[in-house]
Amino acid sequence: MRLDGKQWRHIFDSYEHEAFRLETHQVYSVPGEQEELNSFLRTGKLELGPDDPWLVRIRAYRDSGRRVIRVHVVTPPLTDYLRYEFAGYAYSVEAGEEIHILDPADSSGMELPKQDFWLFDRKQVVLMHYGEDGTQLGRELLEGIDPAEYVRWRDLTLANSVPFEEYSKA
Repeated sequence: MRLDGKQWRHIFDSYEHEAFRLETHQVYSVPGEQEELNSFLRTGKLELGPDDPWLVRIRAYRDSGRRVIRVHVVTPPLTDYLRYEFAGYAYSVEAGEEIHILDPADSSGMELPKQDFWLFDRKQVVLMHYGEDGTQLGRELLEGIDPAEYVRWRDLTLANSVPFEEYSKA
């Protein structure tokens, strides 16, 4: 089932314990980020305030005892977009998001999915569809499936990745 914005927000806000995200792209094209990205590329700095909507949501999830975990599959060298995103990750980690980086070269030949997805409470899967340029084309709730493969990818990528804080020090 394709999810519109309201349906997506409901699914995201109604998880009980854990929201897991696997990111596989090296570039995302988000219209609402373009000005901020351009500023970052000019200055090398990203400053997010405490009222940033994503950070507010992460803190609310954390404060309610819920986790948000992300593994980003990153193939060096970093793209300009990833450098920008990593600057934002520092704020997200501080707010309570658990972010991990997976370099495919360190993954011992494991087969990784090519599809971004969210896994909620290890039972509900939402595929994230993107165009070649990183533009989001839609979100798809997978209904009537066994989520075991997505749980396996969650466990595998977490076991083979490093926390963002450790990755960023290297």
